[in-house]
Amino acid sequence: MFKDKVGLTRAVLRREKTMTRRNSDMYEVGEEVAIAMSYKSMANGGYLKQMMEGPLKFKKEYTGAGWKNKMYVKAELMPRRVRILRKWQERLQDISDEDCMKEGIMEGNFRNTWDRYYYQTWGDVPNAVTFRTPREAFASLIDRVSGKGTWDSNPLVWCYEFELID
Repeated sequence: MFKDKVGLTRAVLRREKTMTRRNSDMYEVGEEVAIAMSYKSMANGGYLKQMMEGPLKFKKEYTGAGWKNKMYVKAELMPRRVRILRKWQERLQDISDEDCMKEGIMEGNFRNTWDRYYYQTWGDVPNAVTFRTPREAFASLIDRVSGKGTWDSNPLVWCYEFELID
């Protein structure tokens, strides 16, 4: 559901991302959606005991293609989920600054000034590029996630607000 290469899965797990936009109507309000992780990531992320003994039980699949690639994991074996709280449609560029922040954009302050800046994460570390507004940061992020030119094409998208389920 989220791109690991730009740190979006981690942002969801840290509760820094509580909204996503999609080109198609994929989810219903109230639906619980698994957060896909490779089995290796699950093991390294503290879920090994659960994988071996807990409700997940060790499965043969853990040693297959899903060991390194989350595209091949089974949703029912994923330990973390989000619940869809609401959904609506809008043009991509109609996003508010508040919703940009819910999409995982971060805010910071330059040292020794009152100036604020906005940035995205890149994997496990903040992106070195800063932006003047949340919308500029989101425009850059959506182009990295969905392909260059996505922001400028301003497609009609489905917006999903969600919560991480503990």
